[in-house]
Amino acid sequence: MRNLFTQSLLLLSLPLTVSAQPLALDPQVLQQMQETIRQQQQQLQQQAEQIKAQSEILHRLQQQISTLQQTPLPPVQTTATQTVQTVPVLPAVTSGNDKVKLSISGQLNRAVVVANDGYNNTLYHVDNTVSNSRIRFVGSAKASDDLTLGTRLEVAISPDRSSAVSQQQKYLTDTYFDQRWVEISLTSKTFGKLSIGKGDTASNTTAEIDLSKTDVIQYASITDMGGGFLFRSKSGTQGFIPNGASNLKVSDAFNSFDGLSRQSRLRYDSPSLYGFSLAGSLVSNQRSDLALFWGGHGYGFKGAGAFAVSNPKLASGGLLYDGSFSLLHTVTGLNLTLSGALQQYTIRKDATNLYAKLGWLANFSSLGYTAFGVDYTRSHDLAQAGDKGYSVGAAVVQAFEKIATELYFQYRVFSLDRATGSTPVADINIGTFGARVKF
Repeated sequence: MRNLFTQSLLLLSLPLTVSAQPLALDPQVLQQMQETIRQQQQQLQQQAEQIKAQSEILHRLQQQISTLQQTPLPPVQTTATQTVQTVPVLPAVTSGNDKVKLSISGQLNRAVVVANDGYNNTLYHVDNTVSNSRIRFVGSAKASDDLTLGTRLEVAISPDRSSAVSQQQKYLTDTYFDQRWVEISLTSKTFGKLSIGKGDTASNTTAEIDLSKTDVIQYASITDMGGGFLFRSKSGTQGFIPNGASNLKVSDAFNSFDGLSRQSRLRYDSPSLYGFSLAGSLVSNQRSDLALFWGGHGYGFKGAGAFAVSNPKLASGGLLYDGSFSLLHTVTGLNLTLSGALQQYTIRKDATNLYAKLGWLANFSSLGYTAFGVDYTRSHDLAQAGDKGYSVGAAVVQAFEKIATELYFQYRVFSLDRATGSTPVADINIGTFGARVKF
């Protein structure tokens, strides 16, 4: 084959001459040359087919790479995440039937108190009676476009109440469950609201209207924090001061006289007219009350107020009058709260209580509002005729709105002056730090 191929090249390389005589070649050599050319053509055709097949494979591979580059990668998921995704989502809270909508809410409010009674310093862990720990269940059902049926079941769970601990009871042995609300109500947009069961009487909270936002720890009912502490004598053995069959405590000398509190009652609330509304309630033992409420805003101010007359049916007492008013300047945050009450007695001087608070509501950061308050309370003739009680307090509250939490601090002094000739009474100083979390 090599010789034949060489001969072919030699043949092609022969120079052409001008001679007209044809070149004579061996037929066998020509046949061999033709066979060689045919074999070479077959090899070239096979190589061309192989190159074409390889080109098609490379083209398909390039298309697959381009497709993978354009397709986003799925997110990497841990085993824990995959497990959570497989758990079915359940409704948070459902009612027992589809006719009444149920909502659950409440709060925890715990505090640490350090008290000095003029003789000892003592630390207490308490539940804040100003706004105690509680849970509530509220139901509502729309009976018509005008009528709404409502229910409310609310229970306070407050061990070691801040209004009841004392030098003699640093922690309380009772398990305190207070049935705050057990109520059914019917509300009409046209005619008002009628409520039956246990809940606020018409006069409850009328002495405690407060827009300062320090009322989680500081408001007119100052004995909610420290009301159980016992006054000591300044002289002698510094013993506790007697008060009838027991000892004289802070709540004997100070009282906001906030109406009839919460009772089992029949209550009616009128529709609001120009910010005013009326309420009245009938309570067992022939007790009753009537209250007027107001709320409104304008000229850069927000205001609220209330006044009530109630008949507590005291054995030696008459009617109770109380009221309060709070005004907030919405631009500066400055606010003023006033409260007053008078309890009539038939056999001794009437008892009175006056309360004033100056506050400032500020927003220093995105965490939530910061509220400051300074208050002053003066009571007359509560424990006995001639008694004069004085109290000064300062408080600060910081809200954390993202977690529905408030941190607070208060310092308060209780002072009592008695009639001439009585044993001098030592002041009680109370510092409180705590937190309320709502849910």
